[in-house]
Amino acid sequence: MAKAAEKAAAKAADDDKADTPRPPMLSDYGLALSVYVLYLLGFFTGLTAVIGLIIASMQGDRADPVSRSHFRFQVRTFWIGLLYLVVGIITVHIAIGAVVLVWWCVWTLIRCVKGLLVLNAGEPIGDPDSWFFG
Repeated sequence: MAKAAEKAAAKAADDDKADTPRPPMLSDYGLALSVYVLYLLGFFTGLTAVIGLIIASMQGDRADPVSRSHFRFQVRTFWIGLLYLVVGIITVHIAIGAVVLVWWCVWTLIRCVKGLLVLNAGEPIGDPDSWFFG
């Protein structure tokens, strides 16, 4: 009889654990920080920037408002940066292409560093839809 009661209590405890959601392994802050780092590593390996884009795109709708602004800023950084990169590569045979590529590097660095500093302060990006520096 005692064993049956113990089994029932253990099953009830397991059922309670199954109903209780686990906290995420990484907070929204940690994921936003990771995306900025992945973007900066993207200068050396483009694949990390794509991984950052995937993370930012998937987390954008479920994040808190501060992190949501950073994820929006990061997604736009990727796509606008890709546009600058493609235009720079296409026009590199004329002088303007080199200027566009230098602008892309400086622009991306400034956006990532600014994003990191604002994230560290716990503040949202002022204008995540900006084509400049937010």
